Parts: sequence; structure tokens; C-alpha cells
Amino acid sequence: MTFSLLLAQLLNGLQYGVLLFLLAAGLTLVFGIMSFVNLAHGSLYMLGAYAVAVVTGATGSFALGALAALATGTVVGMLLESVAVSRLYRRDHLDHVLATFGLVLFFNEVTRMIWGPQPLFVALPEGLSGTIEIFGFTYPAYRFLIIAVGLAVAVGSSWLIHRTRVGMLVRAGSVNPQMVGALGVNIRLLNAMLFALGAALAALAGAMAAPILSVQSGMGEPVLITTLVVIVIGGIGSVSGAFYAAIIVGLTDTLGRTYLPLLMREFASRDIANAAGPALASMLVYLLMAVVLAVRPQGLFPAHKG
Repeated sequence: MTFSLLLAQLLNGLQYGVLLFLLAAGLTLVFGIMSFVNLAHGSLYMLGAYAVAVVTGATGSFALGALAALATGTVVGMLLESVAVSRLYRRDHLDHVLATFGLVLFFNEVTRMIWGPQPLFVALPEGLSGTIEIFGFTYPAYRFLIIAVGLAVAVGSSWLIHRTRVGMLVRAGSVNPQMVGALGVNIRLLNAMLFALGAALAALAGAMAAPILSVQSGMGEPVLITTLVVIVIGGIGSVSGAFYAAIIVGLTDTLGRTYLPLLMREFASRDIANAAGPALASMLVYLLMAVVLAVRPQGLFPAHKG
């Protein structure tokens, strides 16, 4: 029983971690490499969840819903970058925060006007609604799919950044955009592509989370806070750092919520442990970030720009 519980929580932590990475990968490209503070990243996650809910409900196909979420994130990201974000690159970070916070309020109200305040629910794909047995332990097949998608995105992101010409230009542009522009590279187009890619990854995260969460207006803000924590712990601008930090945060949060109340029962009454344990567990991730900032302000796995 103890081994089964531990294995379940490890898999839950891994699944939560890769879901966070889908968000953190896109945000660290925009925040770390482009130096743009995008608080509306969580809204793109929300739009991806709504897209998969609507299309899956209309067609019965989760695959089509996921493709619709990717398309929604990409198109909305391109529109946002062209209409608003591109005008703010040279502005102060406070202007980034104020502008994108306004976008958060806008998207929340739009989704509430269109779909109402009641949450939407997405049925699991028929072929993934069962369980898979591993080491004599059964685990939901869909959660394995989330893990597989997250790992695939991690490998693809690493390949894009470190093995392609686009990745080379991105890394060079993050260090000296004026020089890269002088060499004939269209920096504005490169920034637009990065922003659209980040938006698509956020929408993909929303699509993957939709069947295990309720889809509702404002669902992007809580997960955005945790995503920012991931980026700070991993190292701003480091995609690989975002991956490792997302796994660490996912495991810390999941294991803390499960085992901290049990541990507290050894030192306090059951009522106190049940009340204080979850509250302390919810603080673990932020305590971890505080420790990392005190010991390594640049993050555990900072990007190497040279």
C-alpha cells in the first residue's frame, strides 16, 4: 500500500511537472529571451482549454480539439504580438505588466460573456479513459499521455534552441539583438515567431489539462503564478532549466500535499495535522523558491549566453 501510494504520487508529480513545463517553456522564451513580462500567458492557457472543450464537444474528437487549441493559441498569439506586444518591447517592464494585466481582465470577461460563469467539462478520449498497469499498480492512461506530450515538447524545445539555425538566432538575439539585426535578420519576425510559439505551448497545456480540470473563466491566473515560480527556480531564459525546475516543483507540491499532513500527525493531533498540513504543503513551493533565490539568485540551471 505504501509503495503504491508513493508510486502514484511520483507519477502525479511528474504529470503535474510536465504540465507546468508546457506553460513554462513558452513563458521563458518570451520572458527570459525577449525580456517581455507577459501576464496574459495564463489567458492563452485558458483559451486553449476552452478551444478543446468546444471542439471536442461539437465533434466528439479530442484530437481535433487539441489541434484547435494549438491553432487558437498560435493565431491569438500572433494577433496579440502584432497589435499590442510589439509596441511594448522597448517600454519598461511596468508597462508590460499593466498592459498584459489588462489583457487578462479582457480575456476573462470575453470568455464569461460567451460561455457564462459555469465551468465546462471535457470527456476523456475513449481510448484513454482506462488505466495502464505498471509494477502491479494501475494508473490513468490519459495522465501517461500528458507525461509523454510534455517530454516530447521538452525534447523538441531542446532541439529547436540548440540544434537549429532559428535557435542559434534566438540565442544570439537574446544577447545582442542590434548586431543580429545588422546582419540582416528580421528581429521583429523572429520575436513574433517566438511569441506565437509560446502562445501555442500555453494553449497546448490548457488542452491537455482540460479533461482533468474544469474549464472556466480565470483558470489561467493560479497556474501562471506557479509557472513564474518554475522559471525563477530554473533560471530565467533557460528552457532546460524550466524543464528540470518544473519536475522539481511538481514533485515537491504533490509529495508535500500527500506526506506532510501524515508526517505532522507524528508530532501533533490529527485535527491539527489535517488543518495545518495542507496549508504548509501549499507553501513548500514558495519556500523552495526563497531558498533557491538566497543560494543561487540566477536559478539552479541558468541559461549560458556566450
